[in-house]
Amino acid sequence: MGKYLIAHDLGTSGNKAVLFSTEGQLIKSEIYHYQTYYSNNNWVEQDPEDWWKAVCETTRKLMDGIDGSEVAGISFSGQMMGCVCVDSQSRPLRNAMIWADMRSTEEEAEIKNRISQEEFYRITGHRISPSYGGQKFMWVKKHEPDVYRDTYKMLNAKDYIICKLTGVFVTEPTDASSTCLMDLNTLTWSERLIDIMGIDQEKLPVIMKSTDIAGAVTEEAACLTGLKAGTPVVCGGGDGVCAAVGTGCVKEGIAHSCMGTSSWISVTSKSPVYDKEMKTFTWAHIVPGYVLPTGTMQSGGGSYSWFTKTFCGEEQMEARQTDQDYYELLEARLAESAPGSNGLIFLPYLVGERSPRWNPDAKGSFLGIKMEHGKGDFIRALMEGVAMNLRIVLDTFRGQGIPVEQLVVIGGGAKSRTWRQILSDVYNIEIQKPNYLDEATSMEAAITAGVGVGVFDSFDVIDKFLNIEEIHRPIAGNVPVYESLIKIFNKAYFALEGVFGELSKYKK
Repeated sequence: MGKYLIAHDLGTSGNKAVLFSTEGQLIKSEIYHYQTYYSNNNWVEQDPEDWWKAVCETTRKLMDGIDGSEVAGISFSGQMMGCVCVDSQSRPLRNAMIWADMRSTEEEAEIKNRISQEEFYRITGHRISPSYGGQKFMWVKKHEPDVYRDTYKMLNAKDYIICKLTGVFVTEPTDASSTCLMDLNTLTWSERLIDIMGIDQEKLPVIMKSTDIAGAVTEEAACLTGLKAGTPVVCGGGDGVCAAVGTGCVKEGIAHSCMGTSSWISVTSKSPVYDKEMKTFTWAHIVPGYVLPTGTMQSGGGSYSWFTKTFCGEEQMEARQTDQDYYELLEARLAESAPGSNGLIFLPYLVGERSPRWNPDAKGSFLGIKMEHGKGDFIRALMEGVAMNLRIVLDTFRGQGIPVEQLVVIGGGAKSRTWRQILSDVYNIEIQKPNYLDEATSMEAAITAGVGVGVFDSFDVIDKFLNIEEIHRPIAGNVPVYESLIKIFNKAYFALEGVFGELSKYKK
């Protein structure tokens, strides 16, 4: 058995390829960026051939100096909710519509006329939305009938790469879940939803387990990637679910939070969470026997990036002139503000909102601005606003009887010590920072490969890869501050809800 595992994380901005040892050590990693094409207000596409080029080039670099026979297996984490139309030779028939593409609003309305939102939610674990792959494929059938006719299979990003490596057309439950054509209760394609959406079932790939070996690297793919022909290729999973497993969410009740551009909280459960208000949604899990209830907000870490880029030029200049770390300077600004940000509140809805508000018209807002507020208050209020928004997601899970006593946090936002403490105080639970903040999805893909090829007995091996480096516990005096503030936070959103709708209609 080989001593290396290769993982690819096919994200929105690029592919991150990582070589791990079977002992859990990160050996080396490579990144390849590719282009995203925006048009017609809400069309968002990528060229699948760019993904394949990214995988080929980064794999060749990982394999430099490595004996191909020592690679035990390869697997993937990939962006979800896409629509990749390919012919029987795995050739893309058009650009891929990725998760951010929202063009299929007419198809969304058609589905709502044929099935209730609640019944759809009970079958799929998700709301009816133009975000998902099935609705995008409906759009192709209606607007590009020749492409639909010639489509042999509709795939997601990582499924396309698996096909290029092995010649096999497959998917697995996490990505099948992101099409909203799969019954979450049976992990099979839903005949009812396929009929409602008017999709031909033969155009959908076979659903395998995430840990199943989809096939082996072909001779042609071996020449392009530097891998050895015959290397096992394991199905892997969608990136959001992979992030959960990469933080140790492999048993019931274990939760994690990602503080990336979009930010979310997920918890491993044996049963879906069917919230009456449908604030959250539920993915299929990579670990057999579990599902992953989740709430994802649109702009968590993205809010922080926007603010610092727009308003913190002074700190950027100071960092360059004094050779200090820019983010450490921002941490120092935060120290100038106390919990509650001196009465300043931030509503973090810079690009509308998914969970928990489900309001595309929602807008970002600072409320309660006074002359005495400084930059530190604004940065802290931003962090507190993101935390309070995610607190609604956490409370939804708690209301369904899922106790969450600690969270492992990853993503760029988790690098801030102050933000981690704010999360602990707002949630009133323990926050854990692991050794890997940006490699959780890649790590999970490597573990899935290891489980699939038999290097590892189970996902419990995550303890071999993951180490908790720092723990934050609630500060007793801060908890009641945030318990009071979150009530005002919620009142502020509902008070402005109508105003947000009016602003969405505003044009210069």
